[in-house]
Amino acid sequence: MAWYNDTVFYHIYPLGMTGAPFDNPYGEPVNRMKDIEEWIPHIKEIGCGAIYIGPLFESKSHGYDTTDYRKLDSRLGTNDDLKAFVKKCHDNDIKVIFDGVFNHVGRDFFAFKDLKEKREGSQYKDWFCNVNFWVNNEFNDGFSYDNWGGYNILVKLNLWNQTVRDYLFDVVRFWVTEFDVDGIRLDAADVLNFDFMKQLRGLANTIKPDFWLMGEVIHGEYVRWVNEGTLHSVTNYHLHKALYSGHNDHNYFEIAHTVKRLQDMGVNRNEGCMLYNFVDNHDVERIFTKLNNKAHFVPVHFLLYTLPGIPSIYYGSEYAIEGKKEKFSDASLRPCMKAEDYKENDITALFKALSDARFSEKTGDAFTKGGYRQVVLTNRQYVFARDFDNQHVYVAVNNDENESVVKFNAGTGTLKRLIFAEGSGSVVGKVDTEEVDIVSNGGNYYELKLPACSGMILVET
Repeated sequence: MAWYNDTVFYHIYPLGMTGAPFDNPYGEPVNRMKDIEEWIPHIKEIGCGAIYIGPLFESKSHGYDTTDYRKLDSRLGTNDDLKAFVKKCHDNDIKVIFDGVFNHVGRDFFAFKDLKEKREGSQYKDWFCNVNFWVNNEFNDGFSYDNWGGYNILVKLNLWNQTVRDYLFDVVRFWVTEFDVDGIRLDAADVLNFDFMKQLRGLANTIKPDFWLMGEVIHGEYVRWVNEGTLHSVTNYHLHKALYSGHNDHNYFEIAHTVKRLQDMGVNRNEGCMLYNFVDNHDVERIFTKLNNKAHFVPVHFLLYTLPGIPSIYYGSEYAIEGKKEKFSDASLRPCMKAEDYKENDITALFKALSDARFSEKTGDAFTKGGYRQVVLTNRQYVFARDFDNQHVYVAVNNDENESVVKFNAGTGTLKRLIFAEGSGSVVGKVDTEEVDIVSNGGNYYELKLPACSGMILVET
């Protein structure tokens, strides 16, 4: 099995986590990567085996307006500091994924500066999309160009131009040789040129064993991107939406329907096409902020860890921190956090227990290779099975504010509870990892008591 299907990711927005200034003065490098290194023991403790970190490279502001793809942002340190960080991660058996911002660059990017200076005479005028020297823009460049999202600080690269592609492929090779990176998350993959992504996949197949390509895709049929010829995975925004609204509306039908729709798309069916699951990230509100009932934090994360796909935790959410999206700023979604200010607690214990259960010998490969089978579904209770070979693992969640009983038939064995947790007004009321035999009501028929806002993982033995 490829490593990326057999891990839990930890997502870091480094400029925010380290408290770097928003505007880059392009001054002397300040080693803030060492502050992120201090989080490595914690990341390992809660069971994450990979870090997705970025954007990392020199930019003027938020990181997505790249100035230099080959230089660590001076607000974070030097290239040697980044190399040291990746090596320390690898020494702790943690893989590292960089943010690849290849759809657009910043206005300080060398090729765009040449275009501003030389205009029609620039050798780089075809590096950007729809440059028009007959109009002007708000920067008084004397020309216009395509951008991302309506923002002219994000200049769209012409990925139809093979010279541009070759330049970016050389960047990827540099990241591997210089930093030993294990894969790339492609920013704005939903608007990237498909031929570019296919060529990049060809490079990935040869550049390093199991080099992973994951794309940021919001809407659409994910199988267009996730296939043997394009990307290994994309961000699962369909499930993201269902996980929080399915709890806020007490509607597990929404979540189950989303899982079925994804299965019907042809993703999450085998280890080569597993989606990247998350409940929050650097662009959306924190899950703890979005939940109407904070106790639903528990069943939400049971589902994140056990439904088909690859789970990802956004830094700080394992402490149930708040983060509300503002109209003109994402700063509250990307806060500064110092490792010494945060200690392991009942909430982080939940994350560790879920990771331990996901990779337990008793659950085998059910969560990473297994199929999905719906067992019980109501608005407020949901039981499903993950099956692989002769291994059968059951997950049961309850979003009701009261105890509930679910009734179902299991297989020919007996059931043993591996983990139980319930939510409370303080997020997590109880986490119990003591193995408990579940007594049937005769044969393979079970009546399972689920406390309010709780989750259980059970294995058939």
